[in-house]
Amino acid sequence: MEIRFISTLTADDEGQMAPALMHAVTALLDALPIAYTLRIETLGAQVFQHTHPSAGAGPMPESVVAPAARPASLAVANLTR
Repeated sequence: MEIRFISTLTADDEGQMAPALMHAVTALLDALPIAYTLRIETLGAQVFQHTHPSAGAGPMPESVVAPAARPASLAVANLTR
């Protein structure tokens, strides 16, 4: 499943909102027995990414964790609990 959220926020607003959105969504998803990667790319070229393996499952495939389409100029912030 891929979900895209397009907003009218400014680059500064996105930079402030992205970590809070990441925290809120991962709090919901971490309670589920699923593997997922959540990635937020802001207009200001910031990338926030969180990966959670499912219980008893191996690591997620590299193609899911780090898509090849990501521009090399984006900085990645890996958020962990």
